[in-house]
Amino acid sequence: MTAQDTDDGTVVRTSVHGDIGHVLLDRPTAMNAITVAMGRQLEQALTDLAPSVSVIVVRGAGGNFCVGGDFHELERLRPGGPEALTPLFENFGRACAAVSTLPVPVVAAVEGYAMAGGFELMQACDIALVRADASIADNHVNFGQIPGGGGSQRLPRLVGRQRALGHLLGGERLSGLEAEAWGLAFRSWPAEQFDDGVAAFTGRLAGKDRDALGKIKKLVHDGLGMTLEHGLAHEREAVVEHIGGASAGAGIQGFTKSTGA
Repeated sequence: MTAQDTDDGTVVRTSVHGDIGHVLLDRPTAMNAITVAMGRQLEQALTDLAPSVSVIVVRGAGGNFCVGGDFHELERLRPGGPEALTPLFENFGRACAAVSTLPVPVVAAVEGYAMAGGFELMQACDIALVRADASIADNHVNFGQIPGGGGSQRLPRLVGRQRALGHLLGGERLSGLEAEAWGLAFRSWPAEQFDDGVAAFTGRLAGKDRDALGKIKKLVHDGLGMTLEHGLAHEREAVVEHIGGASAGAGIQGFTKSTGA
């Protein structure tokens, strides 16, 4: 724990409002820099919330999403060598990897700085919503470092090799608007509209059928690791099974009643 952390060591906080779970990275004076404890608590927060909500929103406290790894933590761990450093990257990596396994969408609400590990967490989330004036970058190279939270692997899959290498090797910052144009964010809003935009979008998600949300998410994540042929076959199997279920049946009946079909 550092001076920026709370007395009880809690650096990730959760709350639930209706069907929406909220995860807050809570080290505002450190711009929510990642520590060993934060990685562990983030994974726990995500997995604890998922069974009881329809969508999870991840934000940073104090007007910043996350600036990446805490350099003070790195300096504390470095004398211990790889054995001491590994938990920092393993804990954070497990938290990022957990997102794709959860049965609900995980939305990153990004404002202020999303740098290095913060940008990697944004990439790991299912959907990113960004403030237009956010400052977003994998800036590891600017400090003589290399990605350790998945950036070298997720970024090329999201934006292609050229953009990924140009960004990773150049270390230049993107605005929220540019992140949206690159396909790294679903939507961006000006600062004065951001909170309302995030609330409206996540509220719409929370109003959807939870079972359908989870199955669509799983189809997309599973399909990314398959050929198109296998992915299409996987989708056909899933839709036939889903339509036979009670949840889908109620939805179909509701649609036919509303349309008079």
